[in-house]
Amino acid sequence: MAGSVTRIVIVGGGTAGWLAAARLAAAVEPGRVQVTLIEAPDIPTIGVGEGTWPTMRCTLSRIGISETEFLSACDASFKQGSRFFGWRDGRDAYHHPFTPPVEGSAAALVAGWGGAGAFADAVCAQPAVAERGLAPRQPAMPDYAGALNYAYHLDAGKFAALLRAHATERLGVAHIADHVESVVPGEGGTIAAVATRANGEVAGDLFIDCTGHAALLLGGYCRVPFVDRSDALFNDRALAVQVPVAPGSTIAAVTDATAHEAGWIWDIGLPTRRGIGCVYASAHMDDDRAAAVLTDYLRRSAPDCDPRAISFRKLQFRSGHRERFWAGNCLAIGLSAGFLEPLEASAIVLIELSLDALVEDFPADPGAMAGAAGRFNARFRQRWDRIVAFLKLHYVLSERDEPYWQAHRDPATIPAELGVMLDRWRHRAPMPSDFDAVDELFPAASHQYVLYGMGAPMPPPPAMRIEDAAPVADRMGQLRQRARALAASLPTNRTYLDTLAARPLLKEAR
Repeated sequence: MAGSVTRIVIVGGGTAGWLAAARLAAAVEPGRVQVTLIEAPDIPTIGVGEGTWPTMRCTLSRIGISETEFLSACDASFKQGSRFFGWRDGRDAYHHPFTPPVEGSAAALVAGWGGAGAFADAVCAQPAVAERGLAPRQPAMPDYAGALNYAYHLDAGKFAALLRAHATERLGVAHIADHVESVVPGEGGTIAAVATRANGEVAGDLFIDCTGHAALLLGGYCRVPFVDRSDALFNDRALAVQVPVAPGSTIAAVTDATAHEAGWIWDIGLPTRRGIGCVYASAHMDDDRAAAVLTDYLRRSAPDCDPRAISFRKLQFRSGHRERFWAGNCLAIGLSAGFLEPLEASAIVLIELSLDALVEDFPADPGAMAGAAGRFNARFRQRWDRIVAFLKLHYVLSERDEPYWQAHRDPATIPAELGVMLDRWRHRAPMPSDFDAVDELFPAASHQYVLYGMGAPMPPPPAMRIEDAAPVADRMGQLRQRARALAASLPTNRTYLDTLAARPLLKEAR
């Protein structure tokens, strides 16, 4: 078809590149569009993005990977939210579950909670289930269905390998293992082709930049500037380590995020290991001190592990994003578009949302490219701004007295939109009308979980009568019974995943 967009060229592999390849190849009309991925054979991926959002279930279903295959191939486990330790005063804990509160208005939820005990426990059964290390589903349920909303923890390297095999063997993606050495300019600043070292020029109509922080196409060729967001989000370093776990040990159902003097520590449980990392701000903590903080955490939380026998992997990053994400016929996805500190695992979900938006508004021909790019850029600039504000919310309510935490409370570091919202939420709870996008990544419920988990005071009683107060109170009263029923019917993460892993062995024994 003359003049149509029929050649998609993805530059870069890893989670972003191969997820893009699989998602696009699964979505196109057969025979209409060719997807090609060019991947340097000797450049390792970062490979520490191990947490997803519940959106991943829909993504995997769309590209045709079964849940059993995914869990087995990626050493994956179930994630039901995040659990925060010590963010307010060093002694506190709260949950941000994936399942929303019981149905009802924000005012009714807050009134029914009453400020006694943990907000998440009062309005949702998931924290009680997650505390027991239970799976969110039973093995007999259909793929991607659950008794509670859930996502995954995974091995990022194995995930990229699964996507690569699926995309090339089942979806017809062309894979070129080669180095891209230059860009062949097209008309009006577009890209006509990329020149590779061994395979010559690879022409395309739409180019997807998945080259990581380097952003070789969007940042290098298209010269789209980087917008630094470290004025609000201070963290710029991480030390990461993988710790083996004993067979039969508990697999956590949440990502644990434990605050320390100048940042926080992630702890992600997989069937065979835990991924643990110390995130910190170099302006408030040097590398040696960060290593000491992480070593101390390992001694307390993994007593069977000898920290002296494990090497830490140092990562450096900037929290920020490109000024635009789509320029000409080049769209950046993944780290090429930007990165915000790993709190709340927004990296992979932004890949998914970018691909969903591209598929939904795919340009039929080059003439439609500018309009699609404009809509994409407006949508995602708002999305990145909202994520920055939500991440900052985790810090601004802290009462910790270390300089790092004091700096986070400085009004000059609080995004303007968040400042307006915080003033508003002194008088009432976060409401859906505060978030006007149709597909908000962090809706009102997420803000309620963090706001009240961090100890924000209850707003004063509203002057207007709360019309749904009684039914919401009834629903909240039934949560304890629901939590008991779920606890009695759901297997532990360990039982579920060990049974799944043993299935091939049972088949061989027959």
